[in-house]
Amino acid sequence: MQENYNRLIFPGRFQPLHIGHIKAIEYALNLSKELIIVVGSAQESYTIKNPLTAGERIEIIKSVLAREFGYDYCQRIYIVPIMDIEMNKVWVQYLKMLLPEFDGVVSGNSLVLNLFKDMGLKAIMQPMFNRNLCSGTNIRNSIIEGNDDWRKCIPDYLYEILEKYNFIERLKSLSRGD
Repeated sequence: MQENYNRLIFPGRFQPLHIGHIKAIEYALNLSKELIIVVGSAQESYTIKNPLTAGERIEIIKSVLAREFGYDYCQRIYIVPIMDIEMNKVWVQYLKMLLPEFDGVVSGNSLVLNLFKDMGLKAIMQPMFNRNLCSGTNIRNSIIEGNDDWRKCIPDYLYEILEKYNFIERLKSLSRGD
């Protein structure tokens, strides 16, 4: 039997959002009454590592969640942009200061899981989806290299949403140093 939490968080940079994120969000929603999606590195944009702005990522996440899960699920989700602090030891305290109360985290990042465990909070490893191909880094690198394999990592409709933000051309331009 799976435990049911009041509120969990799911942190990520979502550069871009992909099927692995969608499956992890669904997993987290099945464990908790509410979910806080933390959009990390909110202060950074227009770089190869973080090409999208925090606002663009929030709009993309909202569009995808509405399409994937419908309105009822979306009422259970907060989407909060958070700037980096570059101090791992106090990062969970920083989140506790900025976010509504939460029980723990769902993540595929071992550092994040360890930081939450160290604070006495629940740290839940998410199931991974085709991680060798479907990670933000691999997707961005594939786009820069002109390889279309990354399209396997996003729902078809998400390609259109990314086009709205000129994601592919922005990334290629950043890689060329334009």
